[in-house]
Amino acid sequence: MAKAKPGPQVARLVRAAKAAAAKAYAPYSGFRVGAAIWTDRGLFTGANVENASYGLTNCAERTAIFAAAAAGARRLECVVVYTPTPGATAPCGACRQVIFEFGPEARVVSCCDGKERIDTSIQALLPGAFGPADLE
Repeated sequence: MAKAKPGPQVARLVRAAKAAAAKAYAPYSGFRVGAAIWTDRGLFTGANVENASYGLTNCAERTAIFAAAAAGARRLECVVVYTPTPGATAPCGACRQVIFEFGPEARVVSCCDGKERIDTSIQALLPGAFGPADLE
């Protein structure tokens, strides 16, 4: 996957994503994920929120995007996801679709406790995506 230079904005988002992970509600898996996004309304964060009915769990990325949308954001520029793992973990398929909805050109960065980092675009993660233009 293509790598972009990590600028000061990404460094800020990485710090915010790590802080958000500490607020995750993960009593079942213990897998605390944080996300930080940059939008046309600024910075938003989110953490995963688990549920005893596993299908109702919400990922950190979607939590952040939904909070941003509720605040009036409509354009997503960058998503940073932090996982407490030795290797970087890319967003799940559902999150990829939601990222594409608000940021078809968005940069997606996944970081972890190790040195690995994924730095790519949503288009690379979700080729041939279905989006708003397909409904016209």
